[in-house]
Amino acid sequence: MVAAALLRRTPSTLTSALRLHRAPAVLATSFARTLSTHVTNAACEDNEPGFLGSVETFFDRAAKISGVPDKTLAGIRAVDSVLSVKFPVELDDNTHMIIEGYRAQHSRHRLPCKGGIRFSDEVDLQEVEALASLMTYKCAVVDVPFGGAKGGVKLNPKKFTASQLERITRRYTMELCQKNFIGPGVDVPAPDVGTGPREMSWIMDTYRQFNPQDVNAAGCITGKPISQGGVRGRNEATGLGVYYGVREFLQFPEVQRMSGLTGEIAGKTVIVQGFGNVGYWAAKFFHNNGAKIIGIGEHDVAAYDPNGLDVEAIFKHRADKGSFRGFGNAEIIEQPIQILERECDILIPAALERQIGLKNVKRIKAKVIGEAANGPITPDAHDYLVKQGKVVIPDLLLNAGGVTVSYFEWLKNLSHVRFGRMSRKWEEAGKSKLLTLVEENAGRQLTPQERRAVIHGAEEHELVYSGLEDTMIGACEETRTTAAQKNTDFRTAALVNAIQKISTVTTQSGQMFL
Repeated sequence: MVAAALLRRTPSTLTSALRLHRAPAVLATSFARTLSTHVTNAACEDNEPGFLGSVETFFDRAAKISGVPDKTLAGIRAVDSVLSVKFPVELDDNTHMIIEGYRAQHSRHRLPCKGGIRFSDEVDLQEVEALASLMTYKCAVVDVPFGGAKGGVKLNPKKFTASQLERITRRYTMELCQKNFIGPGVDVPAPDVGTGPREMSWIMDTYRQFNPQDVNAAGCITGKPISQGGVRGRNEATGLGVYYGVREFLQFPEVQRMSGLTGEIAGKTVIVQGFGNVGYWAAKFFHNNGAKIIGIGEHDVAAYDPNGLDVEAIFKHRADKGSFRGFGNAEIIEQPIQILERECDILIPAALERQIGLKNVKRIKAKVIGEAANGPITPDAHDYLVKQGKVVIPDLLLNAGGVTVSYFEWLKNLSHVRFGRMSRKWEEAGKSKLLTLVEENAGRQLTPQERRAVIHGAEEHELVYSGLEDTMIGACEETRTTAAQKNTDFRTAALVNAIQKISTVTTQSGQMFL
């Protein structure tokens, strides 16, 4: 029994260890659930904190210079609620397995709580609590009125069929419904590692079955397909936010002095670690705006070409072949984490947490590091990079594009109308009248193509892009201003802003009565 439980900690034996014929649930008990796995340990020394410890370390540093009272800080720092569930799921006619799932609500100073659900055999309670904490601070940084939450199911989705994943997803959702950990005014999940629009659609449908009277049921989750109430622009939102954030920081004179880079994206060399949704879209937007993508890392290998990689071509190659191997003239790096150490202007870690630690930080050559992933740099590694004059754009700011556009989707679901539907034609009619007056006075008629381009009313995705860009510009400027005022790094500055905003809400609402 003990041996079977221990086997569960090894990804390669996860399915075989849990595929127990009518096995009792006790065998699903997780041993050492707060230990980090090999994937997130490769770059870190043993004495470096885990993911949750890293988040708390960064928080404590910012708290000291935030000017917020200790009793308020204690309430902000603590995780409010944690749900831990285990449930059996039938796989075949004669087999079943015990599934572990978590949902953590870090802060309910604003409701609903917000945060993704990930499917990964790396999931544990520590990771979920850390990610929930980051979501609270992330929402505050970009002025999205949500508290922070996060969920996870401990499995490797690649080892299951679509029908098995649907059963697991619906059962996990049922647990959330029964424990009141989901709802448009309570807790609104979203996609994360290993999940996407398909899973979000299953979750929404399950919630709706349990709550048929809830007219706002579509708002119980975001990241849905368009046909199920999703918003155009959500799929690429996090990667686009990464692009906007790096673009804004490059325009700051102090960043140009620190990095030695000019203020435009065009001509910059970029390496992206992680080629999932966030990494792909970030690479695509950088490439489309003139940057040269010279390296891309994935879980098995990395591809490197100093002359530049064609983002669409390598994406298609990997989709067809399952790997970067054999792509053009690219150099294949068998240890993919080593892609982080190649020389470039901008490095985008977009994979997992704890990818840059004391073991590899001294070999990082990038001038600007933009954290598209959550927690990719440990505290000690961050300190080293800052002392070396590197520009580190923190995760709680840079990857907030996803939650920002999730907010837009939630608003769409509550209003029950597509953005632009009520105003687009009215705007076009007004522009057309104005353009007619201009043509009469100028004595020149525009061509039909020119006229359409001028009077074009905003589509939903254009409004979403505009709102995201405005949000990122404002948050970057706030972070920059606080960093200058407090004479500190950008991560600490962003956290100071978050802490002060959360403190204002909790104090003025009367929740902090200790």
